Amino acid sequence: MLKGKMKALLKHRRGFGAELSMVDIPQINDDEVLIKVKATSICGTDVHIYTWDEWSQARVNPPYVFGHEFCGEVVEIGSKVSSVKVGDFVSAETHLVCENCPQCLTGQYHICKNTRIIGVDTQGCFAEYVALPAKNLWKNPSNMPFDVASIQEPMGNAVHTVLAGDILGKTVAVIGCGPIGIMAAGIAKAAGAAQVIAFDLNDYRLNLAKQMGATAIVNSGNQDPLTVVRKLTGGSGVDVVCEMSGHPAAINQGFKMVTNGGRVSILSLPVKPVEINITDDIVFKGITVQGITGRLMFKTWQQVSSLLASGQVDVTPLITHHLPIEEFEKGFELMIKGQCGKVVLQP
Repeated sequence: MLKGKMKALLKHRRGFGAELSMVDIPQINDDEVLIKVKATSICGTDVHIYTWDEWSQARVNPPYVFGHEFCGEVVEIGSKVSSVKVGDFVSAETHLVCENCPQCLTGQYHICKNTRIIGVDTQGCFAEYVALPAKNLWKNPSNMPFDVASIQEPMGNAVHTVLAGDILGKTVAVIGCGPIGIMAAGIAKAAGAAQVIAFDLNDYRLNLAKQMGATAIVNSGNQDPLTVVRKLTGGSGVDVVCEMSGHPAAINQGFKMVTNGGRVSILSLPVKPVEINITDDIVFKGITVQGITGRLMFKTWQQVSSLLASGQVDVTPLITHHLPIEEFEKGFELMIKGQCGKVVLQP
């Protein structure tokens, strides 16, 4: 077994920030593998942990290695592992599931009642090495660029949200153009959406959404989203809302802009309860409201892999910054200010 020290980015204390430290290389169990990390990307969840907001204060327990989006090379396998071999190029499904709860027993692993998340509830991948169960690994094509391979997990969130219902020929609103919302715009267009309307307050990210495939972009601080939607849809409203913002006002706008019989799929995580007019905006409209969590294991991974391999979705415009892990503070500052797409760190 590989022993010694490695560089790792720690959520070192209960408070703002993180710290680059030398820690022990993790040791693997019989059903695990050790992966040498080639690239890792910063997620919105990591920003929550870094800034130490209310959610992270209630969820995570420093000190520990955080981070969960990555790709790497398998360098060790446990004695019971047969699904991967040393040298395989992999990424990972980040939800560790129990396989015993009612949801898991009926094949709904993505909503396992006992889910633990890599880098949130366990040691993560902002490090030179990470140890994970072999069953959570996804084999990548050997020629896939490291940066693209590292963002498949969040792309899976976008795929799951967009493809949770019919898209072909539909008008789709993507509310909130963080990296996952930007990817959702490209996925909706690739899936045959007639219109993809992206909403945000950040012009930098709206322009990225346009590069990814949005047919219209709306700065909600300068234009009334509902007025724009009425104009673009002939007064009908959008067929599908992908809510990625988590902002109460934006969420309400989403429910008001969706047409009767439409769909609202919510991936965002509002930090506080949101008041919604259920009578007028849900019941009388006869809409479908879906909570979206994680990825379908492993159906969504197959979809992500196929969309990338076919070239139907090109994520390269979204990957705006590559930094050595030593410059993590710059990466997090870019994410906090919204002046980036995906930031890839290289350990």
